[in-house]
Amino acid sequence: MQERAQTGEGPTRPGDRTGTGARPLLLAGIGVVCFVVLLALVWHASDTLLLIFAGLLFAVFLDGLTHYLGRVVPLGHGVRLAIVTVLLSALFLGLLGLGGATLSQQAGSLGRTLQQQAGEVSTWLKQRGIDLPLPQSDRDGGKSDGGKSEGGKSGDGRTSSPLGGELPSPGSLLSDAGSVLGRASTIVFGVFGAIGNVFVVIVLGVFVAADPRSYRDGLLRFVPPRHRARAATVADDLGTTLRHWLFGQLVIMAAIFVCVWLGLSLLGLDGALILGLQAGLLCFIPTVGALVAGLVIVLASLASGLKGVIGAVAVYLLVQALESYVLTPFVQKKAIDIPPATIFAGQILLGVLFGLWGIALALPIMAVAKVLLDRLYVEDTLGESAEA
Repeated sequence: MQERAQTGEGPTRPGDRTGTGARPLLLAGIGVVCFVVLLALVWHASDTLLLIFAGLLFAVFLDGLTHYLGRVVPLGHGVRLAIVTVLLSALFLGLLGLGGATLSQQAGSLGRTLQQQAGEVSTWLKQRGIDLPLPQSDRDGGKSDGGKSEGGKSGDGRTSSPLGGELPSPGSLLSDAGSVLGRASTIVFGVFGAIGNVFVVIVLGVFVAADPRSYRDGLLRFVPPRHRARAATVADDLGTTLRHWLFGQLVIMAAIFVCVWLGLSLLGLDGALILGLQAGLLCFIPTVGALVAGLVIVLASLASGLKGVIGAVAVYLLVQALESYVLTPFVQKKAIDIPPATIFAGQILLGVLFGLWGIALALPIMAVAKVLLDRLYVEDTLGESAEA
């Protein structure tokens, strides 16, 4: 007691030590619970979050065009954005009016060709012992009488007429109508869903591109003041990286479209325009998109014989070599530098987690993750240069 009095320490209460040790544990538990809840919300709202991310990418595209237009036309940001929006709308409507009929015709012809060639490939493989689980349509046209029951009634409720035909019962009519309406409603809801997604991306992109600095400053208000300057630098780096990557990717997509279109047109393949367009669009998705585009081109070329297949494969390989060894290293040198194996692994992971949206947006998501890791972990935590 005298030693405690001399050192100025009072008697230790049993509750003091317990309260001091329980508070960090309580805070850690609350933090873990909040993190798990946040992960659950992200998981359940992943489609919405990826749709918002696509809208932000479109905002980066519009803001980049507005920024580049400012180097030529000394006008305000709002006026330049309006000019860009009007020009893009006019370009889209013009292409739709001039080439819409051609694209629609070639798309229908290409669809029939692909279906026919896929059936022939399936038959060829089946003859060699490889049976692919492809859906088959009902080819008997309802001519089979094995399902008829006694009394002239078939198994689906239809009755035989004296002329040898089948008269549908009221129940079967309602069933057929319900199935038709079900397929129609599925198509209608699918179309409206796609249009709604495009509308959300466009509106969100235009709103954010109209005043990007206010959204940036609004997010920075949630950062502690001592870290706000560093967070602003990281946010600017994210925007610059996405802008460089996006415009570089658009240049590559346009080059792939033109090269495939011209190459297949010189070979005389039907649907060269739509094949070049799908190859250019699928170029947005690295690795997986190129494989799908190549498969479609090869299937479409089977109708032209062996020479057509060899020519189409040669064109595809030349275009892929041009993209891999010339366009991508030259155009994307200022954007991101991620090894191909890492990109492919990231696509697989995001595809398993988030489906088609994850595969399509894998590369920009990985670009954002790379910038955050370089700036916040490699540079700030480890104290090393991200360029090393």
